[in-house]
Amino acid sequence: MDQLALLFMLLLGAVVSVPVGDRFKLPAPVLMTLLGIVLALLDFVPNVDVAPDLILPLLLPPLLYAAVRRTSWRQFAANVRPILLLAVALVFVTTLCVAAVAQAIVPGLPIAAAVALGALVAPPDPVAATAVAGQLGLPRRLVSILEGEGLFNDVTAIVLYHVAIAAAVSGSFHVGEAALELVLSAVVALVVGVVLGWCANKLMDLLDDTTLQIGLTLLVPYASYVMAEELHGSGVLAVLTTALFLAEYATDPDDVATRLAGHTFWDIVDTLVTGVAFGLIGLELHNAVRTASGRWGEMLGWAATIVAVVVLVRLLWLLPATWVAKRLHAKQDYDEEIPMTWRETVVMWWSGMRGVASVALALAIPLKTDDGGAFPDRDEIVFIAFGVIMATLVLQGLTLPWLVKKLGVKADTAREKEFEKTLAIRAAKAAKRRLKEIEDVEELPEELSEQMLRRAFDIGVRISPDMGDEERREAHQQRVKRLKRVRRIQGEMMSAARHEVMAARSEPGADPEVVDRVLRHLDVRSLR
Repeated sequence: MDQLALLFMLLLGAVVSVPVGDRFKLPAPVLMTLLGIVLALLDFVPNVDVAPDLILPLLLPPLLYAAVRRTSWRQFAANVRPILLLAVALVFVTTLCVAAVAQAIVPGLPIAAAVALGALVAPPDPVAATAVAGQLGLPRRLVSILEGEGLFNDVTAIVLYHVAIAAAVSGSFHVGEAALELVLSAVVALVVGVVLGWCANKLMDLLDDTTLQIGLTLLVPYASYVMAEELHGSGVLAVLTTALFLAEYATDPDDVATRLAGHTFWDIVDTLVTGVAFGLIGLELHNAVRTASGRWGEMLGWAATIVAVVVLVRLLWLLPATWVAKRLHAKQDYDEEIPMTWRETVVMWWSGMRGVASVALALAIPLKTDDGGAFPDRDEIVFIAFGVIMATLVLQGLTLPWLVKKLGVKADTAREKEFEKTLAIRAAKAAKRRLKEIEDVEELPEELSEQMLRRAFDIGVRISPDMGDEERREAHQQRVKRLKRVRRIQGEMMSAARHEVMAARSEPGADPEVVDRVLRHLDVRSLR
């Protein structure tokens, strides 16, 4: 098996893991990690030949962009306090605790190398957390926190990692310079993200083609990441900024085709890239195993100790931090997304799985320092990092569904339905207002006006049937039954038409391009 065949196997696994995970109530990313581990144990499967410094630039931008598409800038702005308190600050605390313990248990480990280890195991993976949370039907506030935590933790951890690696390689470290680098990295990333988002937004208006616009959205995250990194900024923060800018300003409510096609496209990209990323985590296990040759007992003990530190620090931080967030929340006039019960806090604690970023950072540790010597304790750091990744991703990922069920943490469906009803009423009222404006400038027949008024009401009832009174709901249900019957008959007629056109494609003298054009016309009609 060569590298290309291995890639196709991972892509196939990414597709298959989704229905298998749904069937057995298991997270697809965890299944892909297990698949990678199994492949790594097979003799005929080659070692992954991907440069470590390419893993983050290749995999992280599309994953971050896909994650940001499910949220909004308003949501981040409204929840900046809990995100900073429950997420970003936790990276610093975890990094310091891991560094202190690692230096104490690993003989001769320099402080800079210990900080690098702490930084690379500190950030929970946003893809794993949100993928698991999405399958379990958790409250939206928890999903929002996990998304914000995972996205912004990567920014903080990667900058800390680079500072620590630079100190370990050069042999010198200055707190002031490190703080300045952190600030400058964030400023550069924000500027790059906003500028590139603005340019991409203008370019989308010029393209005016669904295929080209969606293709541009695939290129923009990579461009944002690479440009920020070239200017010594945070590529992760630049991608987040660009994605949030486009989500806020590049959305045309009337561009239905681009929105539907873009949603489908990014679902596909998210599924495939996520599968490959977590498959690589399992495949890269051989790197860690190779470093432990002859020292299994000692190195497993170190890894287990750091796993305990990572897991316990998260719990010990979240409990008081959640209490503080609640106290601050009580004084606010707007809703912040915070855990409301101890059960939700426990679920959030157990959702701190490490993943793609940790693997990439571990493998990207340099082999040599500036003076030509070997990077201090690189093998030990890589092994410990993979121990943390495997323990949190596999153990926590497989047991999180059981924990959620045991604690009874569920989404507030009543609140969601109430909000859905509110939106349905607003949509129906907007349609009625527009109809009134049209009637003021155009003379509509009474029959047509009544028909349009019913359709305006139907817009809301189709979204939320509870918005109408009983008599109107019954009338709507009768119309829905008739409409379903009409659509069923029309669907069968359109199916017969499509079969006839498809049959003509193989007839002598038939022009495939003309046949495909007619078929697209029938397909579009079928969606109406």
